[in-house]
This record gives sequence, C-alpha cells and structure tokens, in this order.
Amino acid sequence: MSTKPLFIKSANQLITLKGGSQSPVTKTKMSELSIIENGAVWISDGRIESVGTTNALLEKYKDRLTEAEVIDAIGKIVLPGLVDPHTHLVYAGSREEEFNMRLNGSTYMEIMNNGGGIHATTQKTREASQEQLVQESLVRLNRFLIHGVTTVEAKSGYGLDWETELKQLQAAKRLNHIHPIDIVSTFMGAHAVPAHYKDNPDAFIDLIIDEMLPKVAEQNLAEFNDIFCERGVFTPEQSRKLLNAGKKVGLLPKIHADEIEPYEGAELAAEVGAISADHLLKASEKGIKMMAEKGVIGVLLPGTAFFLMAEAAAGRKMIDQGVAVALSTDCNPGSSPTCSTPFMMNLACMNMGMTPAEAITATTINAAHAINRAADIGSIEEGKKADIIMLNIPNYMQMQYHYGMNHTDTVIKSGEIVVKNGSLV
Repeated sequence: MSTKPLFIKSANQLITLKGGSQSPVTKTKMSELSIIENGAVWISDGRIESVGTTNALLEKYKDRLTEAEVIDAIGKIVLPGLVDPHTHLVYAGSREEEFNMRLNGSTYMEIMNNGGGIHATTQKTREASQEQLVQESLVRLNRFLIHGVTTVEAKSGYGLDWETELKQLQAAKRLNHIHPIDIVSTFMGAHAVPAHYKDNPDAFIDLIIDEMLPKVAEQNLAEFNDIFCERGVFTPEQSRKLLNAGKKVGLLPKIHADEIEPYEGAELAAEVGAISADHLLKASEKGIKMMAEKGVIGVLLPGTAFFLMAEAAAGRKMIDQGVAVALSTDCNPGSSPTCSTPFMMNLACMNMGMTPAEAITATTINAAHAINRAADIGSIEEGKKADIIMLNIPNYMQMQYHYGMNHTDTVIKSGEIVVKNGSLV
C-alpha cells in the first residue's frame, strides 16, 4: 500500500451518505445523500482521514499538501465505491442459447426443468478447474471495477456437491486476495435440486445440513447461507430447516425469495431473521410488511426481471412501507449476465419507481448493510475504508438521466487508484 496521502478536491458534488452506518436507511432517509458542494477528501493509509469543503481541507492540510497526490475533481461528482450484495460471480461457461430459447417462448423454469438453467452451469462448473474458475471470474471482476464497484458478494451454488461447492468457495477466497475488489462469500449449496435427488429433495437438504454446512463453518469459507425458496425448487419448510441449521454453525441467513411466484419467502426471511431477502418480484403485502418490521433488507435485482422480460419488483412500494432497499446486478450466466451496477440503477428508476437519490443509497450504504459491511464501507466518512469513485458528470441526477452509460472516471480502492480515466491501472 502506498504511504503517500491522496487529496481529492473541488468535487462539484461530494456525495457522502453520512449517517447511515449504524442501521439500514429507510423511507424518506433513502433520499438524503448528505452532499457537500466543492467537496474534498483527505485519504491516508487506505482510510478516509477527513471530509469537508475544499476550502476547509486546504486550510487544515496547508502544511502537508506537498506530501499528497492531488486529484482534481472539478466538474465531477465523488461518491462511495458501489457495493454489489448479490452475485453468482464464480462459474464456468455461458448460456446464450437459453436467451434465444426465452425469446422463442420458453420460460426460465421450463428451461431449468429440462436440464438447462442452473443445471447446465453446474455441469460446466464441475468440469472446470479452480484455475479456470479464477480466470473467468477475474474478467467479470475487472468489468465490475471499471463500473465503479469496489465490493461484491459472491455465492457458490453451481456445484450441488461438496467437491464443486468447495472449489467455488476456494476460488472466491483466491480472488479476494489477488483482485482489488473485496469479495464477501455466501454458501448456496441449495441453489437447485440435483437430478439424482429429484424425487427426494429432503434428503439433499439433510446432506447439506449434515455434511456441507459444518465444513463451510469450520473452514471459514463463507459468512452467509442462502437458498432458492421457490415452487419446484425448495419449499418454505425446507428453506426454514436449512437456514436455521446454518445459524447454528454461525452462518447468517439470506434467501432467494418470491422470484417466480408468491411463496412465503419474504415472510420466512422475517421469521428466521435473514439479513436480506433477494429478488422479491412476487412478494406478498404481508411479507413486505413483515420484512419492514423485522429490518430485513430487500435486495432487488432489476436486471434479472429485465433480462427475463418479467415485471420488476415493487421497489417504490417497499420503500414507502419501510423496507430498506438495496440493489444488485445478480451477475450470473442465466438470468442476469451483466456487471453494470450503474445500469441496475437506471432500471430501478425506470422500472421500479425509485428516485436517483434512492438508487445511490441502495447501491452504497444499504448494499453494504446487506453484506454486513456498513461499518467500514458504503459512505464517505472519517475512519472508513477509502473506497471512493469519481464520475464524469456534474451532478448525481445525470447518473440516471444518461441511461446505459458508464460515467466512471476514477476508482480508489483502499486508498489506491485502481481505475484512471475509465481504464484499469
């Protein structure tokens, strides 16, 4: 790590998100970005040392300015590094043929039940070496980075057997060490029912509980435990059993909930104390209310709905009813093959009724809460990790006004410049 301080100055808008680190941001507070005009940040030893106006920091550090590398942000906006709290980062292969099948009328579940979907990627991931998984995932991480993403969650789930799940989790650990982006791991052994357990999915749940969960915990391979709770995949009863078993070995519950149809996934998330419930396209009124009451974060994945040509989740309703909303790409080879978090923000505004300010909150501080990292990232505040991005636009409204575009100019990760002029350093 460089010992030279960084001094970002003269930002048109410094979007700090100050004040949301203690608990997820809800309701009207999701529109409160705590913007400093003509803002500045002093970074030292990978941490944010001081935040304020340019004039104030020029005065405070007048005797140290020659020590620092100065970044002039005039005409630009500066905000926290984006956080993606739901990805299936580590996998092999691609499934572009399924995109064509859906355009010709096949549904996601029909494709999966005929051996495609998750099962197709599982086969390719089982055949791949760990090195192949690392190399393919590095390409995706670089794409995330140039779009301003500095932290991602990464799920396993393309193994459906211990050997491959372990390979995925170990690949994620390696990637966390060799790439600038921080990777937070989630175990998702229950992503689909393997073909040879098709007639006895309860036995597969028992296998995960008895043999896989203890190993994940003992080897410190993941922080979270996730399951695909959906009709035709895993029932609410099976999901409850697995998530509670994960809690007993120290893994926080997450859940793929109510994506295809209402299936009590949001209600279950509230019941088991999940840190987040994700997807929620078909979440019930009762489920939304329970999530708000229990403080479960709703991680919404507008790119998945867009790519599957489905109606998006009711983001506006969830925010108005008190659910803390986060956004994610759901980066995966079947239902959302993208690494563009900015485009997810566009879709959240256009298809889910969110405002540009809410979309920023949902991809920074609330996304950080969804992976238990808000004490360290997600806002620009003194003492936090210096994960900061600079965009080539004069105000935050233009992030969503110019849709489908990447405005990222500079990415600073832990105080190091890793993207400059839109390109990897």
